[in-house]
Amino acid sequence: VQLQASGGGLVQVGGSLRLSCAGSGRTFSGYVMGWFRQAPGKEREFVATISWAGTRKYHADSVKGRFTISRDNAKNTVYLQMNSLKPEDTAVYFCAARAVRVPSSACLNPIHYTYWGQGTLVTVSS
Repeated sequence: VQLQASGGGLVQVGGSLRLSCAGSGRTFSGYVMGWFRQAPGKEREFVATISWAGTRKYHADSVKGRFTISRDNAKNTVYLQMNSLKPEDTAVYFCAARAVRVPSSACLNPIHYTYWGQGTLVTVSS
């Protein structure tokens, strides 16, 4: 599975962005998908994860109520809608795929994901 993240950019505080992650090489309908982010000098952190059917979603407390993960398996694409952006959301955002169908606590840890996109930079200016 090859993943290509896009949609990052520069946005003002309170603004919105939608990130996309397109998969190719193999359908990822059988995969849990996740979004992670990494700010300069910090470790990669969990943002959100979604089950293969899109029926189970989990978001980090820091983004709950502002970000929403979704997926369209027909398009082999997973999305991250980001609203009410804050300066602390500034980071490189990565999408990732794990070959399980239902998220578990392990899906909050990046080491359990097999496939990664290249990352897309989100910068929130104040």
